[in-house]
Amino acid sequence: MLQGTGSNVGKSLIVAGLARAFVRRGLRVAPFKPQNMSNNAAVTPGGGEIGRAQALQALAARIAPHTDMNPILLKPETDTGAQVIVQGKRRGTRAAGSFMRDKSGLLEAALESFHRLASTVDLVLIEGAGSPAETNLRKGDIANMGFAQAANVPVILMGDIHRGGVIAQIVGTQAVLDPADQDKIVGFAVNRFRGDLSLFDAGRDDIAARTGWPSLGVIPWFWDAWKFPAEDSMDVTSRRGGAFKVAVPQLERMANFDDLDPLAAEPNVTVEMVPPGRALPGDADLILIPGSKSTLGDLAYLRAQGWDIDILAHHRRGGHVLGLCGGYQMLGRWIDDPDGVDGTPGRAEGLGLLDVETVMAGDKRVTLTQATTQGGNLPVDGYEIHMGRTTGVDSERAWLDVDGRAEGAASANGRVRGTYLHGLFASDAFRAGFLSELGVDSQLSYDRDVDTALDALADHLERHMDLDQILAVSGPINAK
Repeated sequence: MLQGTGSNVGKSLIVAGLARAFVRRGLRVAPFKPQNMSNNAAVTPGGGEIGRAQALQALAARIAPHTDMNPILLKPETDTGAQVIVQGKRRGTRAAGSFMRDKSGLLEAALESFHRLASTVDLVLIEGAGSPAETNLRKGDIANMGFAQAANVPVILMGDIHRGGVIAQIVGTQAVLDPADQDKIVGFAVNRFRGDLSLFDAGRDDIAARTGWPSLGVIPWFWDAWKFPAEDSMDVTSRRGGAFKVAVPQLERMANFDDLDPLAAEPNVTVEMVPPGRALPGDADLILIPGSKSTLGDLAYLRAQGWDIDILAHHRRGGHVLGLCGGYQMLGRWIDDPDGVDGTPGRAEGLGLLDVETVMAGDKRVTLTQATTQGGNLPVDGYEIHMGRTTGVDSERAWLDVDGRAEGAASANGRVRGTYLHGLFASDAFRAGFLSELGVDSQLSYDRDVDTALDALADHLERHMDLDQILAVSGPINAK
């Protein structure tokens, strides 16, 4: 199990790289994260939800993603509440305080998934969440040491030198852990080093001397990390490329933002993430409104930033607008959520750029989806994760076809479009056709580019981590 001295120290990436490295050594490998908190979800072939990071790790391990790889997924809807997904299925929405007081059945579900997964492979690489040093969360913990103890798995602790104070990060973590949890740790690693590695030899040795834990590696910065999906919306950054500019308002509850990754990888495209407090750029060619975990809440947030005014001005100037899932719903005339299935109950006027209305009702749709473009017949592989149904005049100009079902909507002039389909830009032919309509040439093979980057990451870890020692400290399930 790989745990970190804090959030965002690179655990997800290192697990992905280790998965690819050990698969290349001939092992059957599976990733696992007992509890994840992220609105960047992936859909499994069985129609369940897991964290996007575990889907990437499954790709690295060259196996299909499965809900057992992330049995507990929390998807924040407000500052104090989150949707709870258990073994791929929505269990409901819980307030943070309620969740912390009562986690009935969650550890049992995590252990069930873990053992089922472990029975199919040679090696399970487990990713922790946050930090085991959060002693206020130790009681009832199922994400870090609570799970490590319950499953009896060894732990590697990883710090992030890029943040500074990495010696204190690792030594301080040991200082606050109880003796039983300290004994679970079999080594440490230091991530994101820049410069001459030998300059940290003394620091590495000091950590080992103070903790008694061996070093399993000092890992230099991996420069192609941007090619992989970010797990947290705060990690989504602008990517400068060519002259064609895509502007993306950074919504408070932005979800499934991996939609942006293939566009950001295009050499002729610049993706500009616009943080709150800043106007959308007037020179944008396309404004893309991303998915949202709380559509009504994010529509109000969008208006609070004045982005609605910027979007309407962009449209008047002849610019193009694309809405994905929650962003699609915002482009319509009205959104009605009488029962609060997507957050707080309410009804709000949309941006009015599409003549459609959305009602949040019915079952949550979670599915992998294959589509084609209307008329052009370009193939599109994507997925759907949404509540609500959208209908209206502009939905009669749907621009995608899903097994004879019209999907999405378009304005009469074609400059405003929306769809519930996530992940569509990962389809090379579709992305090339979409960009070609806007005067942009695409020659990128996105999936191949990601796979090449995973191999490069595995090479990187082979050079800078002691993979033989990691295998040596790994043990059989429930060995005492």
